[in-house]
Order: sequence, then C-alpha cells, then structure tokens
Amino acid sequence: MTAAIAPPLWLLAELTYRCPLHCAFCYNPMNYAAVHDELSTADWIRVLREARALGAVQLGFSGGEPLQRDDLEELVDEAHRLGFYTNLITSGVGLTERRLAALKSAGLDHIQLSFQDSTRELNDFLSSTRTFELKRKVAALIKQYDYPMVLNCVLHRHNLPHVDKIIDMALELGAEYLELANTQYYGWAMKNRGQLMPTREQVEAAEQVVNEYRERIGKQCKVIFVVPDYFADRPKACMNGWGSVFLGVAPDGLAMPCHNARDLPGLDLPNVRDASLDDIWRSSRAFNAYRGDDWMREPCRSCSEKAKDFGGCRCQAFMLAGDAAAADPVCSKSPQRATVDAAVALARRRGEAREQPIVFRSDANSRGLASFQEPVPGF
Repeated sequence: MTAAIAPPLWLLAELTYRCPLHCAFCYNPMNYAAVHDELSTADWIRVLREARALGAVQLGFSGGEPLQRDDLEELVDEAHRLGFYTNLITSGVGLTERRLAALKSAGLDHIQLSFQDSTRELNDFLSSTRTFELKRKVAALIKQYDYPMVLNCVLHRHNLPHVDKIIDMALELGAEYLELANTQYYGWAMKNRGQLMPTREQVEAAEQVVNEYRERIGKQCKVIFVVPDYFADRPKACMNGWGSVFLGVAPDGLAMPCHNARDLPGLDLPNVRDASLDDIWRSSRAFNAYRGDDWMREPCRSCSEKAKDFGGCRCQAFMLAGDAAAADPVCSKSPQRATVDAAVALARRRGEAREQPIVFRSDANSRGLASFQEPVPGF
C-alpha cells in the first residue's frame, strides 16, 4: 500500500493562529487560543525541506495572519531556494512596503489579499477591525511590486446582494483574479451559520451577476465563484481526496490531511516534531484513515461518483451526521441530507426568526468556546 501512495503536491504552512482580524467566518479552530508553542524557524525550515523531498511543489503561507511571524521572509527565502512556488495568503495587515520589498527579494511568487466587502462599513464590521483603507493601500503596493493582483472575498448573506460592487472594486484595483468563495461552514463560520447562511435566491442571483460580468470583462479579470456546498446536490471533492494532494501543518506542528482535521475526535493527528513528513504522509493512521475508498460505507461504497467526489468532506460529515465516515450530508443520496435542507429552509424564514448576535473570532471568545468535538445539530 505504501508504494502506491502518491506524494503530496500542496503544502499549507499555517505559521500562526495569531491574527489582527476577528472574522465571523474564520476557518481556524474555535479553541485556537489554547494552541501555544508555535514551531520555531528551524522547525519550519526542516518541514519545508522534508515536504520538498517528499514531492510537494506548491507552498501556501497562511494562518491566522502569517505576517505576525517575524521570520516569514527567512522562510520564504528557504522555500524559494528549495524550488517551491510560494503563495502568501494574507489580510494585508502588516504588509508594509519594507516587508513587501524583503519578500520580493526573498523570492515570494504570489500574494492573495483578502477583503471582507467592497465598502468600508461592512468590511470593517465583518472583521471587527478598521482595515478597509489599509487593504486598499496594500493592494496598490502589491501592484507596485509587480505581483499579479489576486483578491479573495468570502461571500454570505450580508454581502451577496452587492457582489457587483465587489467585482467593480476588484477591477478598480487592477485585479487579475478574484475568488468569490461562498462561506463553507467550518470553525467560526459554523458557529455563526444562522447569521451567515444566505437564501438560495441570493446565491442564484449573485451567480447570475457573476456570469454577466464574465461575459462583459472577458480576460481582464478571471472571476471564480465557488458555490456553497449546502446548495449543491453532490459534495465537492474535498482536498481532491483525503491524503491525496494536500498536507497541512498547524502552528503547533500537527500534520493535517485537511484544514479542519484537528476538530475530528479520535483521529490522533501526528506532529512534525515527533515524526518525519515522509512517515506521516505514508504511514500514519490519520492520513490513511480515509485514503482511497476501503473505508466507505453505503451509499458511497457503490456510488458511481465516488472516484470524483471521494465521499465528500469528512469534517462536514462529522459536524452534520455525527460520523466522519458517513456520506457527506450535502449529497442528495445521504440519509442525513435533511439536516442540510433544514438549514437552507431556515435561511428563508430568517426574517421571521429572532436574530442571534454574531460571535466574532477573538481570544476571549476562543477561550470561552470549545472546539467542535460534538456534531452540530440542524437548527
């Protein structure tokens, strides 16, 4: 079995969970404040070398906010020397011209800058920080240093109705790529699902606007619109299959087959401090738990599409069905599809329901809220 395991292609280095923003849809674990003892510079350099030797070619520096690490430039330099294609995934906070020049000199290939909205009021509300004008200045710096302008905006009920203005902002800033990623309900987004979930009509109207812009602007800017799982009949091929192409490393060294794997109970994730990446990737129980299709039950086991969607998302299966080995409940064939339909239906009735306050990501809220170790019932 070991010899048949292909190497990972994509390494995500979550350098830190520290972040100056307080986004209501952050995918970091809700108990991130309990995660201490970040990997040292030497630890990360060893991880990069082992990942490259294992076959990884793309490297994302993420967080939290990776610019919170003072050694980011050193890590980028080593990654460039190793031959990685490097991507900085950032809020822009901390990306001064001095640091950008240093990152450019170190060989950083790509920067993805996030916005929360096209207006200062909603951008700053959703991140619970005053960062909109700063982000615009950072966008100009990115263009000044001749990077492709790649913007990302997470969509939900609050900003879907004016997706046209978000696209207009991206065009104004000279973006070559705009990723409009509808909220996927993990971490803090799951906690705030009732406040973020749009209606099907909102999603369909926004997608129509996106398609109209695509026809009008052509190749000026590539607009990517990621439909939320809850509004599809089939699950996405999460990570292109568990233990297939993606390898993530958390700030404390936990190695993960997907961004949210540390929230799955009993998985016993290995730590890069205790084992090599080669051993973790090929031999660890966690990375082999849902690799291939031997683990699948019905209806996945006999499904003709299992080679396309790999049974969907294991974290979503746990959160919605209470069982990480179950069929992803967003699939119309899942016995638990009703939990998804109930959430979508409630979004339409939200105007009649009493609103609950948004729980913003913060250290205080993180210390007061447990991570999702129990499945979340339909609401």
